[in-house]
Amino acid sequence: MPNPMPEPPNAAPPVFVPETSGRIQAGTAEQATIGKGLFIKGEITGSESLYIDGKVEGAINLPGNRVTIGRNGQVGANITAREVVVLGKVRGNVSATDRVDIRAEGSLNGDVAAARISIEDGAFFKGGIDIRKPDAKPLQATGTAGPVAVPGPAPAIHEAQNPV
Repeated sequence: MPNPMPEPPNAAPPVFVPETSGRIQAGTAEQATIGKGLFIKGEITGSESLYIDGKVEGAINLPGNRVTIGRNGQVGANITAREVVVLGKVRGNVSATDRVDIRAEGSLNGDVAAARISIEDGAFFKGGIDIRKPDAKPLQATGTAGPVAVPGPAPAIHEAQNPV
């Protein structure tokens, strides 16, 4: 008869459901958070979005995800991500495949390479900007009889390889 007593405590772990509801509020994808009381020194890599409200020094490499530097966030790192939103302070270069958004209270000191950039009034930015075209669709030579358009100097080479 003592066995039924331990079983109810095993049913208690689903009480930790608020963590998942917090993740749902952040968006449909999972998002990790570095709280304002944390300091991380080193390299951050992974496959989920990241919200930084603490201090980070090193490198942040989350190529397919979003990195958000919160109002209390202080980052001394190069950031590579799909999307970067700056509400706090960033000192380092930022490379985004989609966009970089520097909000009014944000500060970015470093070079930016992205397809799109937004800098709100009141934001601080010091550095260079390299606007890159979004990844172009790969060449599709499916049933086309004419020459295929290739960006850059490649068309002359491409046409020479395809005698008519």
